[in-house]
Amino acid sequence: MSGGLVALLDDVAALARIAAASVDDIGAAAGRASMKAAGVVIDDTAVTPRYVHGFAAKRELPMIKKIAIGSIRNKLLFILPAILLLSQFLPWLLTPILMLGGLYLSYEGAEKIYELLTGKHKEEKEAAPAAEVGPEEEKSMVSGAIRTDFILSAEIMVISLNEVADEPFLTRALILVVVALGITALVYGVVALIVKMDDIGLHLAEREAAFSQRLGRFLVKAMPKLLAILSTVGLVAMLWVGGHILLVGTDELGWHGPYALVRQLEEAAAHALPAVGAFVGWLVNTLGSAIFGLAAGAVVVAVMHVIPRKKKAGAHH
Repeated sequence: MSGGLVALLDDVAALARIAAASVDDIGAAAGRASMKAAGVVIDDTAVTPRYVHGFAAKRELPMIKKIAIGSIRNKLLFILPAILLLSQFLPWLLTPILMLGGLYLSYEGAEKIYELLTGKHKEEKEAAPAAEVGPEEEKSMVSGAIRTDFILSAEIMVISLNEVADEPFLTRALILVVVALGITALVYGVVALIVKMDDIGLHLAEREAAFSQRLGRFLVKAMPKLLAILSTVGLVAMLWVGGHILLVGTDELGWHGPYALVRQLEEAAAHALPAVGAFVGWLVNTLGSAIFGLAAGAVVVAVMHVIPRKKKAGAHH
């Protein structure tokens, strides 16, 4: 009896060791997959503060919480099941679906530039009744942030999936769950810290130590400028991420010209300035992606806004 119990305990211990090793493997694989998606994570972090910029300080963290919950929902309830099933049964569909997301991001970025150039967004804001600038405006911005997050999350998850494509189905699923939770916590933790930095500055400014006061005043003065810069970076990030998705997608689908040109320019720039070749190469690739994204987004903006407005104006005449 005791021998049987010892054997059973040995089996349990062996299973525990296997489970622990599996957890370690999943953690390591999730880390590798997350690193590959680091560029998109940075873009996600830059894009999100734009959606809470300008709202009352007391609403910033609740808005970020709502967006973070929406992001988790995007990843776990919609994106993860979809990409796992597609990767298992219809892997060729992943690229076209991701390209639709890239086109939407490019459109969003191009639309914001169109509104800035035409003053359309300013006119709409001035014309809006005061009642609309409140809970409804907040709800609209949160919904917009969650929609944008869906595209960025989809790219993060697909990039991560590509890194663990050789793993068994269940292991793949567990790794992607770890990636989804870890990246969401990282992105929205950093975003919360960024948007509340001015409150931290006020707290430091009230302390007795002279250094704390100076640092606090600096943070309070710097944060509006930092948020404005991040808002611009977020806008540009939409174009370069969307453009990059489209470039890679067209290359995978057989139209090699655009991405080949960007890669040639990237390599030429890296060779021309070997001391900072990697950075310059990345910059050229990013610029090329943003230009391609802007061009693609501008076509959609023309279809959605410019052509209908011209037809409407012509009909009035």
